[in-house]
Amino acid sequence: MAKHKHIPAHAGSPDEIEAAFYEALRSGDIDKLMACWADEDEVVCVHPGGPRLVGVAQIRSSFEALFANGTIQARPERIARVQGLGACMHSLIERLDILTADGPAQALVMATNVYHQGVQGWRMVAHHASPGSALEPEAAAGPGTVLH
Repeated sequence: MAKHKHIPAHAGSPDEIEAAFYEALRSGDIDKLMACWADEDEVVCVHPGGPRLVGVAQIRSSFEALFANGTIQARPERIARVQGLGACMHSLIERLDILTADGPAQALVMATNVYHQGVQGWRMVAHHASPGSALEPEAAAGPGTVLH
């Protein structure tokens, strides 16, 4: 397998891949972004309100279309991590800086990023993002509240 030029051959942690992913979003660098993904047929991406995209080609095409409209100013926050020997899941909030007709605004996206450790080192195998609430999560659900 080819080595990705933007990420060490055996990146040390899922956190390093995640940092590179969000930096690539902010800079609009499609090659750097795709270097974060595993080179596997079954990688999956779901953008907020979008269809399930399967495979590197579909994922690349979707991000190229997003970057055609500018960069994505997303900051990951409140990362909850679950890690095993060869897999890791991050649940987080993406705080997006967006421009609206009324000027700058922020939006929240709830995201899940899944990483697998393989011959390339740690790489993303799934990114699932959903629209977030206008309220901070602590304010939206009180103690003991079950959402589903």
